[in-house]
Amino acid sequence: MSEKSQNSVEGDVSEERLITNAQYVKDISFENPNSPQSLLPTKSAPDIALNVNVNVAQVSEDTFEVVLQTNVKGEAEGKTLFLADVSYAGLFTFEKISEKDRERILLIDCPAMLFPFARQIVANLIRDGGFPPLLINPIDFAELFRQRMESEQAPASTKH
Repeated sequence: MSEKSQNSVEGDVSEERLITNAQYVKDISFENPNSPQSLLPTKSAPDIALNVNVNVAQVSEDTFEVVLQTNVKGEAEGKTLFLADVSYAGLFTFEKISEKDRERILLIDCPAMLFPFARQIVANLIRDGGFPPLLINPIDFAELFRQRMESEQAPASTKH
C-alpha cells in the first residue's frame, strides 16, 4: 500500500463516530400477581398497556448512558395478569460529533439500536411468566423526537 493511501485510511478513522461501549439490562422486573388463576383461559383477549421512555445521562465528557424503559401491564376481566418492567441501557461515546447533533443521536439513533434487544427481552419475560410472548411493534423514535421538539417550541411561540 502506498504512503498516500495509508494516510487516507487513517484519515477516515478520525471522522465522526458513535461508539457503542456496552449494552445491558439495567433493571428488570416481572410480576404475576394473580397466578395461578391468571394463567387460566379467559373469555376475552387481555388489554395491554405499554409505555416506553428514553432517559439519557451523561457519564463523562463524551460518553452517555441511554436507558430504554419499557413498562407493560396485561389485564383481563378487571384483574392484572402481569406487570413487566425492563430498563435496557447502552453506553455510547461520541467522537468528533457536534453538540447540535448529540441530542438527535441520543434520542433517535441510540434508542433505535437498543429497541430490538429490549423488545426480545420483554417478549421472553412475558413468555417465561406463562403468557404468550408480546411482540411490540417497532417504534418511530424520529417521530417521537419531532413531536417532542414541537411541544417544546409551542409554549415559546404562544408567549409572543
